[in-house]
Amino acid sequence: MVGNLTQGGAKLKRIFIEPKLPEGLAPLAELSENIWWCWNHEATELFQSIDPQQFVAHQYNPIALLEELSIERAQELLADPNFVARMKRVHKTFREYIDKAPAKTGAQIGYFCMEYGLHQSLRLYSGGLGVLAGDYLKEISDRNANFVAVGLLYRYGYFQQGISNNGEQLHHSDPAKFTQLPLQPVRDARGEWIKIHVNLSGRTVWGKVWQLPVGRMPLYLLDTDIDDNTWEDRSITHQLYGGDNENRLRQEILLGIGGLRALKAIGINPDLYHLNEGHAAFLGLERLRNYMKDTGLSFEEALEVVRSTQLFTTHTPVPAGHDTFSEALLRDYLYEYTYALDLSWEDLVGLGRLDAKDSNELFNVSHLAIRTSQEINGVSRLHGEVSQRMFEELNPDYNYAESNIGYVTNSVHFPTWVAREWLDFYEQKLGKGILENQTDKKLWAKIHQVPGAEIMSIRRLLKKRLLDWVRKTLAEDLMRRGENPRSTFEIVNAIKDDALVFGFARRFATYKRATLLFSNEKRLAEIVNNPDRPVIFLFAGKAHPADKGGQEFIRLVYNVTKNPLFKGKVIFLENYSMEMAKLLVQGVDVWLNNPTRPKEASGTSGMKAVMNGVMNFSVLDGWWCEGYRPGAGWALPEKDTYPDQPVLQNELDAETIYNTLENDIVPSYYEQDKNGVSERWISHIKNTIAEIAPEFVMGRMLQDYQTRFYSKLAKHSEQLKQKDYALARELADWKIRVRRSWQALELVDMEAPDTFNRSLPLGEKFEASATLNLQDLSAEDVGVEVVFFKRQSEKELEFLLVQEMEVKSEKGGEVVFACSFVPQTAGVFEYGFRLFPKHKLLQHRQDFGLVRWL
Repeated sequence: MVGNLTQGGAKLKRIFIEPKLPEGLAPLAELSENIWWCWNHEATELFQSIDPQQFVAHQYNPIALLEELSIERAQELLADPNFVARMKRVHKTFREYIDKAPAKTGAQIGYFCMEYGLHQSLRLYSGGLGVLAGDYLKEISDRNANFVAVGLLYRYGYFQQGISNNGEQLHHSDPAKFTQLPLQPVRDARGEWIKIHVNLSGRTVWGKVWQLPVGRMPLYLLDTDIDDNTWEDRSITHQLYGGDNENRLRQEILLGIGGLRALKAIGINPDLYHLNEGHAAFLGLERLRNYMKDTGLSFEEALEVVRSTQLFTTHTPVPAGHDTFSEALLRDYLYEYTYALDLSWEDLVGLGRLDAKDSNELFNVSHLAIRTSQEINGVSRLHGEVSQRMFEELNPDYNYAESNIGYVTNSVHFPTWVAREWLDFYEQKLGKGILENQTDKKLWAKIHQVPGAEIMSIRRLLKKRLLDWVRKTLAEDLMRRGENPRSTFEIVNAIKDDALVFGFARRFATYKRATLLFSNEKRLAEIVNNPDRPVIFLFAGKAHPADKGGQEFIRLVYNVTKNPLFKGKVIFLENYSMEMAKLLVQGVDVWLNNPTRPKEASGTSGMKAVMNGVMNFSVLDGWWCEGYRPGAGWALPEKDTYPDQPVLQNELDAETIYNTLENDIVPSYYEQDKNGVSERWISHIKNTIAEIAPEFVMGRMLQDYQTRFYSKLAKHSEQLKQKDYALARELADWKIRVRRSWQALELVDMEAPDTFNRSLPLGEKFEASATLNLQDLSAEDVGVEVVFFKRQSEKELEFLLVQEMEVKSEKGGEVVFACSFVPQTAGVFEYGFRLFPKHKLLQHRQDFGLVRWL
């Protein structure tokens, strides 16, 4: 490619010299074009050995590295028999991984997510949600599970962070070079690049479809930055979570609606769909449209089919975290669906509201996702309960404890996050099959037989690697900020390899309380400056550009690092990334986490630390509620002592942290013998690896989704689809009939204990009956139950038990329901009688939430 240019008075021409590897190095090109290399340690080390400095400079991107490989260096590599042998060995491993994969079985699942954290060189992620999704795809590839994934391809991705000399967060965005990424155009049978379109506020917006190979599975990405679109529409896929609320709506329509159209254009029709967060919720509307158009189903019938094939995973623990849009904005973008779905506008927008008739209520995409998904889950046991409470208003006649919302606790991809040294150690000491049998606790338990000195040898090596990197990186950052050279030397020189090192690295949202450690700086200074027991705290993380509170926390932490008392003791590392995260979770001694309860949906960084022999010191929130074991890390209490007084709670938590540091963690670490080994510390490491690590590997998470949700959805949806959707039509018709008759049902008589005038002695039967005129319905269409609660406060009832009443007689259109049982607990309770619809095809009560209290 040649073009004429001018620069001053010079006449210049541009030439593109296309990179070309010698034939003998062709396996490197093939390896670089599949992101598999990033979770195979030998492949990563192979690329790194080509030019370690340039590999880092290119964000660990092998395609970029190979593009700039000189002829001289290529010939050196070809002449190096050790390099060629390693290359052939890695390439053989890769080909066997791809070619000898086990057969895909079971229902195919379409996985939709706004971000994917696969590798630092791919700017498709901002934080935990994306890294989790990336880890999930890697595990899916390793197991060759039957999945296809969909996302967006961002030109600029999430911002790169800088820090000013005053601690302000600076935002940098450089465009990605798609030619230097493992992307492949997706083409149709005619060889044409597949493009899909969506209608955005009256405009047709086009998106090209790319494929990113993630080992054995495809990730399809949509890109609007093409000539077919206006500049405004090209920018839709420029930045992850960038722009205003309207651009967020455009991105979510592109992901959900455009993503489904992309799969259809490719010829892929998944059996089930998994929405990883609410960003893809509009997928449900497009699926409804397709079923109505292609099969002739009514809206109600299509909804039964869509719901039976869809899972929604929420990662958000607070209502404010769910995306919402105004009715006026939605009307410009979604009104066409009223015609396609044969719905009124009020009914359509009502799918995302608590009250369909309230025009002032914002449309909530999570509500839409719930109403179009049969199964819903949170991402830890505690978050499952938090989600039940958060969405309780969608089914106000059921207590949150009766909700169908379940959970699968997040996990991490073991090969990605475990250090090479630990992986080799595990394969030697625990068994060669550790990668294939990650959840086998018997294998992990073998760590107890390993001498402590061997474990500490690995721990010291990884910590030195981290601290060497910290010294180098910190010196470069301080120099760039114009820091005094003497001050830089003092800071870097104060970092000692034998110090006890804590890590705190994550998104800087205010609820994560990054500044809690500095509540009493005098006391903290005494802890970190003990010459016999030095302690270092490493901080890293980004705050969203719109999160001023989070950015202020960064400024506060950074200014603490400049305090003479904390120089070289408290360190903030700028531009948190996946590669930095690996160094931190592998190299620190303790991983610190102290969020405001219960706002940590799950968290995964602490899991990554665990498999590297790093202990957690965390609030019992998110995953740590399930992960914590006494003697395997440390915990702050799960319940707040001052639930309505955050200042007092922060003070108490800070004091608890200081006390635990002074009286437990620091003494445990420095209680060392002449060989530098602390038996108490080694005990914590062994317990952490043996008891916690196997519970939080991605193989367990994938299996949980399979057994708790995918299998259930596959079985039920297969039923509904048979014989031209006969059962889906039957269920939809039954719901219409029940809904039409519901308010006409009549309570003829009720007999229950006279609890107003007398108590019921413990051991005596509770007997009751209800006589109902069911009008056009039969006794098989409804159920009656008595529900017991214990009042906890003026606003909260604790669900205790439910006893369904049996049909005792039917006569003249009237049905008698009765119950007789013995309560097992004494106390003051509240109870009521609840009428609900029943059908063998209903998967849970919230599947059809009609209720009448009698």
